[in-house]
Amino acid sequence: MKRRDFFQAAAGAGLASTVIAAPAIAQSAPDVHWRLTSSYPKSLDTIYGAAETLSRYVAEATDNKFKIQVFAAGEIVGALQVLDAVQNGTVQCGHTVGQFYWGKDPAFALATGGPFCLNSRMHSAWLYYGGGNELLDKLFAQSNITAFPCGNTGAQMGGWFRKEIKTVQDLNGLKIRIAGLTGSMLQKLGVVPQQIAAGEIYPALERGTIDASEWVGPYDDEKLGLVKVAPYYYYPGFWEASAQQHLFINRDQFNSLPPAYKGVLKAAAQAVNCDMQAKYDAVNPAALKRLAGAGAQLRPFSVEILDACFGAAQEVYSELSAKNPTFKTIYDSMARYRAEAYLWFQLAEYNYDSYMMRQQRAGKL
Repeated sequence: MKRRDFFQAAAGAGLASTVIAAPAIAQSAPDVHWRLTSSYPKSLDTIYGAAETLSRYVAEATDNKFKIQVFAAGEIVGALQVLDAVQNGTVQCGHTVGQFYWGKDPAFALATGGPFCLNSRMHSAWLYYGGGNELLDKLFAQSNITAFPCGNTGAQMGGWFRKEIKTVQDLNGLKIRIAGLTGSMLQKLGVVPQQIAAGEIYPALERGTIDASEWVGPYDDEKLGLVKVAPYYYYPGFWEASAQQHLFINRDQFNSLPPAYKGVLKAAAQAVNCDMQAKYDAVNPAALKRLAGAGAQLRPFSVEILDACFGAAQEVYSELSAKNPTFKTIYDSMARYRAEAYLWFQLAEYNYDSYMMRQQRAGKL
């Protein structure tokens, strides 16, 4: 065979193999269109925007074959009905936090975090490398859900109060917008917890229907305008040193995806898990300065209040563990990791950060 004829034959064979392979490729990358319902309004571009980032990552990775349309709270279902909507197939997936559904099973709250539990870095380590994801998967499976960590706010602020809170007695009778485990903890100190969606917080504070509200931190709180109706801004949010968001996916829908799409979805969620906190860390400092300029009066919770709340939290964890084996299994795993993690963090992170904070206060940075 002449050289030219050989290459022509080889090219023809290659073309033929390409034509044959094309249908197989097309079959492995079908067009998939999903709907995602968020627990958050569009105005909160960081926490709501995380779902949009997820959608973009998935579309880009699949050449727009796998598209996820994002809907804000209230457009399909309410902010606190995301789990039900995903479970029953109203939507294929949702972006939310487990603590909103702790009434179904208190163990759901541990997916988000809990009073005096892990900070966000520890939470991620526990989820990915400490068995947390595996334990939570067994819980989510009971509701026909597959879930991936999908964003974290980092440590939150302690919220906005209409009046100063100086002693434990000042908490008695206060109506505070707060959810889940923290509500149970604060009830032991006389607080009346209220579970209210983000869009309803401002009018409730303005009317005096509630006396205080926690939300997230400076950037999001500024958007909600809470400084106008409750000037005392407390810290730290000891109930949410980590506020772990999750992508809830209908388990049947997830299992029906091609393996490549499953991998893309999992990878996109993990990317968003990093991206959300990075954005919060970038935007919160300037927002805090703006809030202070707008009249926010920063106040630390007293050690007396922190100690009382810590004790109340341990009571709640003991009570729930005694009657809920699933809760006990997850909490015990988290608590074991917490003890080890703080042994490490106090040596390196704490000492380094403490030194650098002293330099910042001295105006040397």
